[in-house]
Amino acid sequence: MQKHFLKSRKFFTSIACSPLIFISNNSELAAKYLLSDDDQLSTTFEMKDINNGLFHGVDIKQDRNFFIAENKKNTNQESVLISEIIIEGWENHPEGRKLELAAYDSMSIKPGSIVDNKILSQDLNSIYASGWFSGVKIKSQEGPLGVRLIVNVVPNPILKKVELKPINSVITNEYLDNIFNNFYGTTLNLKELQNKIEIIKKRYESEGYSLARISGPERISENGIVILKISEGIISDIKLRFPGADGESIIDGKPRKGKTKEWVIKRELKTQPGTIFNRKILEADIKRLYATSLFDDVKVSLGPDNSNPGQVIIFLDLSEQRTGSLTGGLGYSNSSGVFASIGLQETNAFGRAWSTKVNLNFGEYSTTYNFSLSDPWIKGDKYKTSFRTNIFLSRDYPQEFKSEKSGKLYAVDDKTPSSTDTFSSIVLQKTGGGFSFSRPLNGGDPFKVSKWRVLAGMNFKKVEMIDGSGNKKPYADKTPTTTRENLTDIICIGFTPNEGSCPAENTLLSFIATTSRNNLNNSVNPTSGNKLSLGTEQFVSIGENSPTFNRLRASYSYFIPTKLINLTKGCRSSSDASNEDCLQALGFQLKTGTIIGELPPYEAYCMGGTSSVRGWGSCELAVSKSFVEGTAEYRVPIWRMISGALFVDAGSDLGSQKDVPGKPGKLLRKSGSGFSLGGGVGVKTPIGPLRLDVASKDLSGDWRYTLGVGWKF
Repeated sequence: MQKHFLKSRKFFTSIACSPLIFISNNSELAAKYLLSDDDQLSTTFEMKDINNGLFHGVDIKQDRNFFIAENKKNTNQESVLISEIIIEGWENHPEGRKLELAAYDSMSIKPGSIVDNKILSQDLNSIYASGWFSGVKIKSQEGPLGVRLIVNVVPNPILKKVELKPINSVITNEYLDNIFNNFYGTTLNLKELQNKIEIIKKRYESEGYSLARISGPERISENGIVILKISEGIISDIKLRFPGADGESIIDGKPRKGKTKEWVIKRELKTQPGTIFNRKILEADIKRLYATSLFDDVKVSLGPDNSNPGQVIIFLDLSEQRTGSLTGGLGYSNSSGVFASIGLQETNAFGRAWSTKVNLNFGEYSTTYNFSLSDPWIKGDKYKTSFRTNIFLSRDYPQEFKSEKSGKLYAVDDKTPSSTDTFSSIVLQKTGGGFSFSRPLNGGDPFKVSKWRVLAGMNFKKVEMIDGSGNKKPYADKTPTTTRENLTDIICIGFTPNEGSCPAENTLLSFIATTSRNNLNNSVNPTSGNKLSLGTEQFVSIGENSPTFNRLRASYSYFIPTKLINLTKGCRSSSDASNEDCLQALGFQLKTGTIIGELPPYEAYCMGGTSSVRGWGSCELAVSKSFVEGTAEYRVPIWRMISGALFVDAGSDLGSQKDVPGKPGKLLRKSGSGFSLGGGVGVKTPIGPLRLDVASKDLSGDWRYTLGVGWKF
């Protein structure tokens, strides 16, 4: 069969020598199965809600005469041969030729094709689905070569601009221009428009705006400006509900009231009425509510605001936990010996999230009464400033004047020997209090996560040097005899304002300033990051028996995630050092400090103990005016909730024990420097591991066991 295709500017035709050619020349059949000029098959364009599909725009209006494809049995499988295809409607469009070819290429029908209604409907939809046209009509016509198919298209305009309504939306017009810039100046394609709208929707979703809805234009205007309507999900109100144990938040027709004041809850919410709903922001708000430790459960639900269509109401169902507690216990420490403690605590006093504590500790070597009150966030302060104050009364046997191997210093009333001297232990009775303000450096944004934090405060205390019976005894004697032949062993326990004087009472007033930068990945169990702390405490004299000196301290911690030992299943299943089931780390800490001025001996630095060089007891290594300490530690999970550690501690007084008034460290032959090797095991708890450490003292075979909560650093 020989074919010749003639493709002109407006029509496509085929001349074929075929037994079926009579079909196209049969006017009766053509009139029966193809549309005439008056009876057309057409589609119109109408843009609906874009979120519910690709514009829902195909509306095929079929003439009653064109039903060949619906049931071929009823038509005896009769079809029509098309001899010509003519595309019209593109002539006055700037990109008309491209659109003519696009319409023709979208069709499966070609000149010479035998078609029925089904095929024609499919091609009509295909032309529309190309995205270039807002309207398509098809009609038949008798031509010189047979049945002619005329396709009339309504091209989309040249795209000039895409705009948002409202204009103050999250997505800016600049962002839109970046997306559509390559399409400006070309014919609007509805498929591409839908693809770009999907990109905008994903941008909203990725940023947490999960309620945002985008609607395209209801019709395509000839000016080429497309306006996208965006409903972003405005929050009209936030309502708090306090369901009881029965789950009901309404009692006798009235809302159940919670203990916590409403402003305490809402200050933790960055989500506010009038703002756009953001899932990520709300999730962070919920985490902050849990972090207050005021609530057992927080549930979120959304509801429409009937008075403000398109806006939502957020309902927070808050289950408050019990915030009052009574605690008690028995224990042992180097400084207190065997002790008993009792405490009363309320963490939501007056519904304002204030924490009040009364602690009573009765120890073998120490007794303390302390009352404290803290406000985690002063009301109305955008810097999230916290406040803390306390008052206390204590009696303790200071570690500065004791040594496990060299004995201790004994309290005496003067340097004159007497047969009535009792040589009891030194006791310091302290009465005082203080307050401090602390805030993150958030620039006035209370929801900004700030690594830096500052603190400023003031402390006051009166210190009395007494014995176990409460008698004032400002001196200390190394040798418990009534002869006291070596007066160099007798020192003044407190501050000495003048040579030869030794008051039995000191008054200390100090101002504190500290700053810290916390860049750790986890404050309880860090495996990466670092932390820097700097602090100063300036003591000022307010009387003859009041000293003036400055205490400086600095510390730096650094953690490196690692994976050296695979003891647990989580460690063996992954080689990633950041695997949450295999948290291993090498940790390093360096601490240093110095005191400038004349200080009382009891205010010197104590070296040794669970937070210092662990091979020594509390204050056993040195009583110094300056110090430096370093620790290297490897932490590794062992089994389920049990973890282990290997460590090296080292410290030195930098030769400053001799600079402490009275030289108590030298009198008690404290070494001043040393190191320890050791290891430990810990059981995971919410506040850190409950750990047991064992450490050597200079590899001398002398081992020390310590029990503590939380890592050393």
